[in-house]
Amino acid sequence: MTLNYSTPVRISSLKSGICGSLFARMCPVLLLGAAALFVPACGTSYSYAYGDGSGGYPYDWKVLLKGDSLDAWKVFPSDTKGDAAATWTAKNNLLFCSGTPAGYIATVSEFTNFELELEWCFDPSKGAGNSGVLLRVQQKDEIWPKSMEAQLESRHAGDIWNIGDFPAKVDPARTQGRHTIRMGECAEAPLGVWNRYRIVMNGGRLEMYVNGELQNVATDVAVLPGRIALQSEGSYIMFRNIRVRELGTAAKGTTEASK
Repeated sequence: MTLNYSTPVRISSLKSGICGSLFARMCPVLLLGAAALFVPACGTSYSYAYGDGSGGYPYDWKVLLKGDSLDAWKVFPSDTKGDAAATWTAKNNLLFCSGTPAGYIATVSEFTNFELELEWCFDPSKGAGNSGVLLRVQQKDEIWPKSMEAQLESRHAGDIWNIGDFPAKVDPARTQGRHTIRMGECAEAPLGVWNRYRIVMNGGRLEMYVNGELQNVATDVAVLPGRIALQSEGSYIMFRNIRVRELGTAAKGTTEASK
């Protein structure tokens, strides 16, 4: 199998996720409705500022996606031709987004200081895609709501977009307008392979990791409770293993980049 991709991928960040075979992280073959769902499992090791990532230390993880339920989420816009499932579908611990219409699915709960983990994958048969993770999402609901965005566009994961003039400081040398590009090489896996985002929002500091590689930092981010949202932005995308744990006060721990 030949994998072609234009931007070099940081091989060291992929080795821990391969587990002997690239296919251990390949997206499942999806036949919604009558067909079976194959989801390969692979243990992946990453370093964590707040424990080992297994949960329970020092704060417990809250799983945001369980089975076929979207009870922890609210879709916007809610009137997608009368059926929110036309855009967002949960099945067997996987979340599917059709990409249309434009909008997002946001947590019902709000979070201020937290560590967020999720995995995403684009279908290679549909090509490169676009989405994003919105952080500290404020009211009102609109396209797009005031928030800090962790970019998910193919080959640009790790970039920051500032939506609605959210108070924050970023590196001016890597910033043009609302867009701050990542600080290092692309750490994404090829299309069809699951990627992992780890996002730490602690006080005024935002850190974003793609497949274990620190990709961006923002400081003096407005410390406001807000929701976490995933964008529907014109592309089919899949999510899994979405979980969050609250970090208490910003003074409780020290993130990796600031040690």
